[in-house]
Amino acid sequence: MSLSRASVWRLLTGRLGWSLQRPGRRAVERGESEIARLIAHEWPRIKRGP
Repeated sequence: MSLSRASVWRLLTGRLGWSLQRPGRRAVERGESEIARLIAHEWPRIKRGP
């Protein structure tokens, strides 16, 4: 059985009562320098795979 995105969305929102949720703000503890390091050095390695 295969469902389209629209069908899945209708099931989640209509029948199950789910809603689109997004964070309202960023965490205070967020380390911008650590995030920049992760994106620059670790993400390429992760994206490449083993």
